[in-house]
Amino acid sequence: MIKVAIVGASGYTGVELIRILHAHPEVAVTCVTSEQSAGRPVSDVFPTLRGRCDLVLQNLEPVGIAEQADVVFTALPHKAAMAVVPTFLKMGKDVVDLSADYRLHDADVYGKWYEKHLTPELLPQAVYGIPELRRDTIREANLIANPGCYPTSVILGLAPLLKGKVIDPKSIIVDAKSGTSGAGRSAKVDNLYCEVNEGFKAYGVGGVHRHIPEIEQELALLAGTPLTISFTPHLVPMDRGILSTIYSVPTGKVRASELITLYETFYEGEPFVRVLPEGVLPSTAHVRGSNFCDIGIVVDERTGRIIVVSAIDNLVKGASGQAVQNMNLMCGLPETLGLDFLGIFP
Repeated sequence: MIKVAIVGASGYTGVELIRILHAHPEVAVTCVTSEQSAGRPVSDVFPTLRGRCDLVLQNLEPVGIAEQADVVFTALPHKAAMAVVPTFLKMGKDVVDLSADYRLHDADVYGKWYEKHLTPELLPQAVYGIPELRRDTIREANLIANPGCYPTSVILGLAPLLKGKVIDPKSIIVDAKSGTSGAGRSAKVDNLYCEVNEGFKAYGVGGVHRHIPEIEQELALLAGTPLTISFTPHLVPMDRGILSTIYSVPTGKVRASELITLYETFYEGEPFVRVLPEGVLPSTAHVRGSNFCDIGIVVDERTGRIIVVSAIDNLVKGASGQAVQNMNLMCGLPETLGLDFLGIFP
């Protein structure tokens, strides 16, 4: 059995990791941490775990944690992860980091959008963990930068078009919506029930959302040229899910049926990407609780634009499920192990 530690287990991505790994046949969760809830059973914090995972939450002490695990998931805020990841790596542990600390290749870019990077020497060895695009590299890595939720939906939604040079890379507009769990579990006025319920609002408008450099970095690699996107996220009064509607201008005349064939070919054999038939568009309700990314494609005959709609569960394919997918690849296990479950509907 592979021994796993979850650092930051009292957040939504932490409990989602526990939920998924509890059913993983090759994994034993041996250590969970929380600075705020140390000393309490994790099942006190999350009663859904009662009788299935009653581990006591520990303080974040990197050496002691590493001694209890083969693989470490760091589900921490940015900056907090880079303070402990170097210790885990020095002690020979594989690390899947769910923070933003190792996603950006350039420390100066990270500094512009976040703050000064404390361990820039580790950036070259961090692999951005989109399995559908980096599978072979992930298998050889010991540090995975698990992608953000919005970026996962956008990158998977656009990869076939950019790789196939079907669109003008300068024409991309992304209109994305997320459930409130994407903002984390800490108490914030903007996320209170009365602030969110029966409302729908944009935030991070005007090119200021921190996922933008991550998205642009990965799309530029696919396109083979630097690019700038327009990205506007929205908060939806639902618990989980992301729906990204992506607009772009094709380089020539295209038909929806041809684009669907392109996507089906590009994602052939991919266990967690579902390309929908012509005329069918995805819904967050159909991926809730699953590791799937559903993609629908439409051509607007009036404007000539391509419209791609991509749906994921932000806590699964957008975070913890993709993290387990990456762990499976790192550890030489079947990629779908512990993840081949259906969504929850209704």
